[in-house]
Amino acid sequence: MQDEEVLAEFRASQALLEGHFLLSSGRHSAHYLQCARVLMDPMRASRLASALAQRIPRELRKEITKVVSPAMGGVIIGHEMGRALGIEALFVERPTGTFELRRGFSLEPGDKVLMVEDVVTTGLSSREAIRCIEAEGGEVVAAAALVDRSAGSVDLGVPFYPLIAINFPTYAADELPPELAATEAVKPGSRAKP
Repeated sequence: MQDEEVLAEFRASQALLEGHFLLSSGRHSAHYLQCARVLMDPMRASRLASALAQRIPRELRKEITKVVSPAMGGVIIGHEMGRALGIEALFVERPTGTFELRRGFSLEPGDKVLMVEDVVTTGLSSREAIRCIEAEGGEVVAAAALVDRSAGSVDLGVPFYPLIAINFPTYAADELPPELAATEAVKPGSRAKP
């Protein structure tokens, strides 16, 4: 799947938003990719996961024994990656502020794990998820995401395979361009329905 085909999937699902957004990283942007919308169609989610799985080198794909994703954003794409790779998909969650495996999920010593996210911007939550996976006995052999918003600068400590890299500018609160400063920031997911 080429970049324009990936963006077409986001546009078709109205998942590419424009406005003034406060990202989970604390930075501001005029663009937001609402991965929940692009993944709400199971067939689209399956297509995107299959395309993402193909970005991972074949020999590495053969090593992977489990997919683990962080809740909430990574759950659907993680599940679909498990389907694309023919392996189990688990997720970590933060019931008390730090990631942990719950719901009876566990990793076996020596499990080779692919950590899957929807969007990576700073890599903070990805690195936290990787630490949790390693603490549970898994070996993270690679990470994957639908979207890399880091402009290729993120270092997760493992090979990283995004489906698409998008470099929408982001800004600290004290460096907003006038057009963003003139509007109120919306936290994605809390937006009222149109």
